[in-house]
Amino acid sequence: MRKRLFYLLMFFAILTVQANAQNKIPGPDELAKKNVDELEKRLNLSATQKSVIYNYAFNLAKEQVALIKKQQANGYNDEEMAKFYRINNETNKSIKAVLKAEQIAEFDKVVEERLSGETPDKKKKKRKKGEEEEKVVGIEGLKSVNGNPKN
Repeated sequence: MRKRLFYLLMFFAILTVQANAQNKIPGPDELAKKNVDELEKRLNLSATQKSVIYNYAFNLAKEQVALIKKQQANGYNDEEMAKFYRINNETNKSIKAVLKAEQIAEFDKVVEERLSGETPDKKKKKRKKGEEEEKVVGIEGLKSVNGNPKN
């Protein structure tokens, strides 16, 4: 009897953990709002720019959430990822069309930081003797040879 009760409790515990894990995926509106808020802060967006960019970001976030759910259910799929990257690139082009020239330069920095995994909160630390050199990634990594920028 104790074993049955134990297995029953374990079953409900597993169901509870799975239900909580599935609820942790943010919705498209949350993702879009977070994205637009960061861009507003970094690019000083006008109200019109913010609303137009929110629509683009929301559509991209819907695709992102759908892809995450498909990957959780069916596993990784190269075709789906390629489709998402294509939509992401189109969204970035659409956003650039709404921005002014000085905002585009900052937007490119934001995109590069996202691609490299950097966050604006991270500060560059000075290397101490014996520490490894920080690797250059993203677009700048492609422009450099052996970690040294081309002259």
